[in-house]
Amino acid sequence: MATNAVIPSNPTPGGHAFKAFSITPSDSTELANATTSLWIGVTGTLKVLFNGDTVAVTLTAVPVGLLPISVKQVFATGTTCTGIFGLI
Repeated sequence: MATNAVIPSNPTPGGHAFKAFSITPSDSTELANATTSLWIGVTGTLKVLFNGDTVAVTLTAVPVGLLPISVKQVFATGTTCTGIFGLI
């Protein structure tokens, strides 16, 4: 039987994930929680705002799988990746 894990107050990028949520890219709305990693379901480009930064960047040729980056926003414009999940 599984038990509820205690989510650390300061998760670190690359650490174990305690929660996952689907991300719908948006040009106007930041995520409710900054991620410690992203799961990419379909390869493409990814425009994000890193946690602690103020300028968005576009990552190209993002592969399918785990991407260990901490972001607070995934933009619709400039993102072609799909099946995006945030991990914390």
